[in-house]
Amino acid sequence: MEQGPRRDRRLQHPQGGHPRRIGRSAQVGDRCALTGGSWLSRYDNVVVTDAARLDVDHFVPLAEVYDSEQTPWSPERREAYANDQDSPDTPIAVTAASNRSKADKDPAEWLPSDASYHCAYAATWVGTKLRWDLAADEDERQALLGLADDCPMTLVRYEPAE
Repeated sequence: MEQGPRRDRRLQHPQGGHPRRIGRSAQVGDRCALTGGSWLSRYDNVVVTDAARLDVDHFVPLAEVYDSEQTPWSPERREAYANDQDSPDTPIAVTAASNRSKADKDPAEWLPSDASYHCAYAATWVGTKLRWDLAADEDERQALLGLADDCPMTLVRYEPAE
């Protein structure tokens, strides 16, 4: 049942998962260093004004991607995933502390400390997995089904990666 290039599945996150700048805009300085601006880290609901306290998270960690490939990926496809700038949801800027806490864990092993973000997190995780045609192991699947039960009005939106 093709719906055009964009696919919708149940679990929508109205806030989006994009790195969000709030307050004044950041400036790019020497050697691409960010100055000024502030960001909302969705994983822990912390406003960050020092870019050095941020990590850019792939959302579905690279190690999880490699474990979830349904057929082995080429080096070019892995690079395309790692540098995906076409998705509105990934990568995401989060506090370094929350990203280190997450590491390469899937939703069966880790959820953001900000419980109000769990539905959006699950939707973005599923959308990223669908975008890149990645599998989910049984523990991950069960955790996502549990989150889906808690998020009946959430819709997953994704566009398949090229």
